[in-house]
Amino acid sequence: MKEKIYKWIFTMVAFASLLFLTGITIILFKESLPLFQKVKFFDFIFGKAWYPTYELPEFGILPLILASVLVTIGALFVCVPLGIGSALYIHELAGPKQKSILKPTIEILASIPSIVFGFFAMAIMAPFLQKLLHIPVGLCAFTASLVLGIMAVPTVCSIAEDALSYVPKSFKEASLAVGANRWQTLIRVVIPAAGSGISTAIILGMSRAIGETMTVLMAAGGAAIIPSKLSDLFAPVRPMTATIAAEMGEAAMGGLHYHALFAIGLILFIVTFVFNIIAELISRKFRLKLGLSG
Repeated sequence: MKEKIYKWIFTMVAFASLLFLTGITIILFKESLPLFQKVKFFDFIFGKAWYPTYELPEFGILPLILASVLVTIGALFVCVPLGIGSALYIHELAGPKQKSILKPTIEILASIPSIVFGFFAMAIMAPFLQKLLHIPVGLCAFTASLVLGIMAVPTVCSIAEDALSYVPKSFKEASLAVGANRWQTLIRVVIPAAGSGISTAIILGMSRAIGETMTVLMAAGGAAIIPSKLSDLFAPVRPMTATIAAEMGEAAMGGLHYHALFAIGLILFIVTFVFNIIAELISRKFRLKLGLSG
């Protein structure tokens, strides 16, 4: 009898996450559809003006999408080298004492609230970068990218280091036995064998960056316009997450502005969902290759 009760409890716990996901998906679609009854989907996605409170409102989120893409790509240039490099050093080169210091330090970095990062970026990093780089304003895409990259480092490093630790020792031993040195073994054997976890780490780091809210709200500048140059990292921008956080309190419940913000949330949900599917497909592909090679 007890076994049946435990089985029932754990089954309910296992399916709870699926129920939550289904509920979130239903609510997002339900609250977004009223907007698409009055605004065409492609006009919403590719519209260049976001003025939801004007007398003739415009609901074009292309500036918000481009801002999210720009900030996320900038963050990847920070978190991928630092995260993968840290994972390789901790796993392959660091001694026991160094591991005991570095790994907990990186994990502590992951526990810092995002609003603390945002406050640090707004109060310290933005004025410093403004003076150092002689830019018009410190709150810009570059500052947001830099902070988001630092925030994503623990995610990338932790997952990549776990992936490296799962590579069988026999792979290394076989490589060294045929005359390869430590560097050749790392580049040609260990990293390809851990490609599943490393790829997943990068994609999840990207998901962390594109889904972050408070940091970009405080550090990105808040300008919902398309920069004169799409590569201009020093222009103020407003990503999609920051728009939802900044405007949801002002939007009248049931109005078009309200439904437009839910539509932005739906787009974000779809993007992160796709990223996670890609990560899982890549993980399975490399697991199959590793299984066949073994």
